[in-house]
Amino acid sequence: MAKDLFGQDPAAAFDPGLDEPSAAAPLADRMRPAGAEEFVGQAHLLGEGDLLERALAGDLTQSLILWGPPGTGKTTLARLIARATKARFVAFSAVLSGVKEVRAIMQHAREELAREGTRTLLFVDEIHRFNKAQQDAFLPFVESGQILLIGATTENPSFELNSALLSRARTVILQPHTVEDLVLLLRRAIDMPERGLGGRIRAADDALRAVANAADGDARRALNLLETAASSMADGAELDERVLAQALQRKVLAYDKAGEEHYNLISALHKSVRNSDADATVYWLTRMLHAGEDGNYLARRLIRMAVEDVGLADPFALRVALDAADAFHRLGPPEGDLALVQAAVYLARAKKSNALYRAHGEALQDVERTAAEPVPLHLRNAATALMCRAGYGKGYRYAHDDPAATEEMTCLPPSLADRRYFGPR
Repeated sequence: MAKDLFGQDPAAAFDPGLDEPSAAAPLADRMRPAGAEEFVGQAHLLGEGDLLERALAGDLTQSLILWGPPGTGKTTLARLIARATKARFVAFSAVLSGVKEVRAIMQHAREELAREGTRTLLFVDEIHRFNKAQQDAFLPFVESGQILLIGATTENPSFELNSALLSRARTVILQPHTVEDLVLLLRRAIDMPERGLGGRIRAADDALRAVANAADGDARRALNLLETAASSMADGAELDERVLAQALQRKVLAYDKAGEEHYNLISALHKSVRNSDADATVYWLTRMLHAGEDGNYLARRLIRMAVEDVGLADPFALRVALDAADAFHRLGPPEGDLALVQAAVYLARAKKSNALYRAHGEALQDVERTAAEPVPLHLRNAATALMCRAGYGKGYRYAHDDPAATEEMTCLPPSLADRRYFGPR
C-alpha cells in the first residue's frame, strides 16, 4: 500500500487504538469510562433493549450517527462499542483528514475482513466537516457492511449529511448532561485514586453543582474546570468560592451565530414574545446578548415581531422597536443592550394581533396565483384629456363627499371583488 509523506501506512496513521491514557493526559481524558458500567448520562438511550444498550453489549449491526453537543459522550460511546464488538477501531477527525485517507482506511478494512474476518469500526469525529460529495466515499463500504461507521457531529445531520448516508445509518440524538450527571462525574474524578485526583482535594456538593452549572451539560468542560481549580489548591484543601471564581472566570456560552443553536435561540425569543411571556423574553434575549449575538440583528428581529405579532393591536409597538434599534445603534453594547430588553418586554406585554401578517400573506397568495388584471377604470387617474375619453376615472366616487362609496364602490379587480383579507380574527 502507498505510504504517506511521513512513510507511514495511511490506514494505520489514524488508528490510535484503545490504549489507556497516560498519567500526563488531561483529567477529562483520564476519566473517560473504561467500560459501559462507568458511562454516565443518556439514560433515554440506554434502557434495556434500546439500541445503545445492545451496541454496548456487542450487538451492533448498523452504522450510527451520534448527534449531540460537545462533551456528551460521542467519542466515548464509539470506543466502548468498539471494545464490545471486538472490532478494529480506527478513529480520525474530519478536520484533519481528507477523502484520500478515508479511501486508504476503507481499503485496509476490506483487506482485514478478507484476511482475518475482523470488521473495522470507523469513528469519524466532526463528520459534518466533509462536504456532501466527500461523504459519498463512505457509501459503498457502509452499504456492503465491510465497515461499521460511527460518525459524530454537533451539527444537525438533516442539514449537514447527505440523505444517502443518513438512510444507511441510524441517527442517535445525545442530550446535554444533567447537573446531577456532572456532579456524579466530578465526585468520581475527585475520589478515583489512579485516573482521578485520588482524594487530593475536598469539595461539597454545592461547589460541584456550581462547576456543573458552568459547564452547560458538557462533561469535558466540567472536568477541565475541576482540574483548573485543583491545580491551584493545596493537598486537602476545600474547593471554595474564591477558587471557583478563579477557575470559572466569565461563563462562555456554547453558541454558533451561523449554526442551529442561533436559530433555536431566536425562535425561543420570538415565540416567548408571541406568547406574552415577559420573563422568558428577558432570559432568551439576555442569553443571546451574553453569548455575543449582534445587537443590530436582534433589533431587526424585534422590529419584525412588532409588525408580525403585535401589529394593529398596538401600532405604537413598532415605534418602540424602531427607537430601540436606533438607541442600540448609537450606544452599542453593553449600554445599548438595555434598550433592546426594554423593547422586547414592551412587545411581550403588548396586545397581540396577526391580522396584518395574515392579510399580507393571503394577498401575496392571490397576487401569485391569479392573473394580473388591469386596474379598474374608475380607479385610474385621468391625467390627460385622452385618458378621460378612454374612460379613466369614470364612475369614481369621492368618499369624503360620498360616504356610501365605501360600501358601494369596489376597489379590487373584478375576479377578487368579494375577497376579504380583514375580518373577525
